[in-house]
Amino acid sequence: MLTTTTTSSRNETALARAIERWNAGDLEGYLGIYADDIRLHGMSPEPLDKQGVRATYQAMFAAFPGNHLELHETFSEGDRLTCRFTLTGRHDGDYMGIPPTGRDISLPGITILHFRDGRCVERWVCADTLGLLVQLGVVPPP
Repeated sequence: MLTTTTTSSRNETALARAIERWNAGDLEGYLGIYADDIRLHGMSPEPLDKQGVRATYQAMFAAFPGNHLELHETFSEGDRLTCRFTLTGRHDGDYMGIPPTGRDISLPGITILHFRDGRCVERWVCADTLGLLVQLGVVPPP
């Protein structure tokens, strides 16, 4: 039986590998962190399944090619892991109907992941999408 410390460490290692794959532009490698029955909350009105997660991130890679994901803080206990992150990149492709602007972006957020057997089965994400739309020039600053 795995201890809480061992489980936390295994999940942190899985996340570190996933981020490494993301930053290498390897979407399939990144998606390996997710279980087949993943439910991702906070990116659409209904939770995304694995197919929806793949499509969402394919769109991000197309809109912001060469983007970079950085983790700032990570906290874990047992099967739960929380981290603060920033996605940076350049808007060089269509994003949610917004034509490329060539602008640099910085999208901060926080996410909570629940793991089972070393793979994420449920995730909640909250990112500054309004700030992103301001950076892209499609929404005026508040």
